[in-house]
Amino acid sequence: MSQMSRPVRSQRFRLRLNSDGRRHPLENVLSVVTLIFGLVAFACGFNPGAHAFAAWLGALGFVGGFYSQYVSATTAERSLNIVGIVASFVGLAFGVYHGGFYP
Repeated sequence: MSQMSRPVRSQRFRLRLNSDGRRHPLENVLSVVTLIFGLVAFACGFNPGAHAFAAWLGALGFVGGFYSQYVSATTAERSLNIVGIVASFVGLAFGVYHGGFYP
């Protein structure tokens, strides 16, 4: 029971996109950009005055997210991609509902 006498160190949570030990700079950037586009499109989709911005960012995030999902290398990248794709789709749908792609 010697392992019980040592204090347990709790490590801080860090999001690691390179869980396989290799660098994936393009895939990481695509995943983060997809997530950002999706979250901004989702937030703008609730504002009827920003419908064009939400529609365009949603469309770019949706299409770019599918490409990012296609080239992704790790599970963490794929998780960010899915969240970004869903948020982009919802932002796109709200943007189209509130007026479409053009102001």
